[in-house]
Amino acid sequence: MPTYRTRTFLRLALAAQTLAIFFQAATAGLLLSSPSTETLHSVGARVMYGATMLYVLAAILAWRPGGASARPILHASLFLTLASVQVILGIAHVPSLHVPLGVLMFALSCLALAQQLTVNRDDGAREAEGVPEASSSRR
Repeated sequence: MPTYRTRTFLRLALAAQTLAIFFQAATAGLLLSSPSTETLHSVGARVMYGATMLYVLAAILAWRPGGASARPILHASLFLTLASVQVILGIAHVPSLHVPLGVLMFALSCLALAQQLTVNRDDGAREAEGVPEASSSRR
């Protein structure tokens, strides 16, 4: 299982990604009313992409030390692919796809964060009860 540090890093990376995507939604709304906020949205896109790469790194580090499931790496890699498509659509000025993909990315990031927080809480409760993680059943 991942260590406490790697779990925390994974949660923080997911939280940073989720907040960056939310910031992008806010600056997109500002962009509709004031074209001068394009720079803010552009900088936010770079931060969001960096946060997504950090999520991939955190997923790899959480998997490697304890031999946990590689599923978070798959999720993070797919998310990085979505982020790449999002950046391409933004640069190409295709709002009919860029905006809905942003909404989807925010929803998926929220779900991934909620899942990580729930998994960690469940594991912590089992550890507090003295139940080994390997013998606990996963749903």
